Amino acid sequence: MERKVMKALRLMGLTDYQAAAYTAMVSLVSAGASDVAEASGIPRSRIYEVLRQLSDRGFVEVERGKPLRYHVVPPAEVFRREKKRIMKELDEAMNQLRRTYEDQVARVPAPVWLIHGQEKIMKKEIEIISRTRSELKMRMGFIFRDELRELRPAIERIVDRGADVRIMAPEDLDLPCEVRVVSMPPVRMFVRDSGEMMWIFSRFTPEGSPIPETAMGIWNQYPEIAENYSRIFDSIWYGESYGGAGGI
Repeated sequence: MERKVMKALRLMGLTDYQAAAYTAMVSLVSAGASDVAEASGIPRSRIYEVLRQLSDRGFVEVERGKPLRYHVVPPAEVFRREKKRIMKELDEAMNQLRRTYEDQVARVPAPVWLIHGQEKIMKKEIEIISRTRSELKMRMGFIFRDELRELRPAIERIVDRGADVRIMAPEDLDLPCEVRVVSMPPVRMFVRDSGEMMWIFSRFTPEGSPIPETAMGIWNQYPEIAENYSRIFDSIWYGESYGGAGGI
C-alpha cells in the first residue's frame, strides 16, 4: 500500500523527500518540523526546505510562530485538485499531439493501410469519426459486439459540432443521427468528409455474428476514391441510378 501511495504522489510531481514528508504529515495531521523529520526519515538539515516546497504546492499549510507549525491539507482535497490539474495537462497535450497527427496523417506517402482485428478496427473507426468536420456517411452491413455503445458518444460529439451524419443499415440502429434501413451485404464502409474512408470485412459464425479475430479494415486516404464512394453513397441514399452502386 505504501508503495502505491508513494507512486501516486510522484505522479503528482512530488520528489521522494516531498512524498515522504507529506505521508508523514498525513499521519501527524499537525506537527513541528522536527517531528516531521523524525516521522519521515528526512535529515533535519533538509526538512524546512521540503516543508516550504510542500506549502508552495498546497500540500501543507504553515502556522507562523516560533517554532513554525505545519498542518496537512486533507488528502481528499489534494488528490481532487491534483487530478483536475493532471487531467487538464493531459488534455492539452493530447489535443496538441492530435492536431499534429491529423495535419501529418494525410501527408504520409502510403495512404492505404490494412488493419486486422476488431479492437484495432474499432479504435481506428472512432479516431476517423472524431476527425469529421462536415459529413460522415456509413454503410453498416454488420455490427461488432458492443460497437454501438462505442459509436454513440463519438457520433454525438460530431453531430453537436454540426456534422451531417447519415447511416444505412439492414436494421434500425439506436444512434443520434439519421438511419435508413436498406438491404445490403454484410460489408462495412464509411466515408469522412469525402476525403478518407474505410472498408471493413469479416468472417461470420453460423449464427451470423462477426468473428473478431478475422475482421479486416482497409483504411484509405486517397481523396479521389473516397469522393467517388461518397457520391455512390448519395446515389443510393437518394434513390438515384448509379453504375455499380449496388456493390458498395
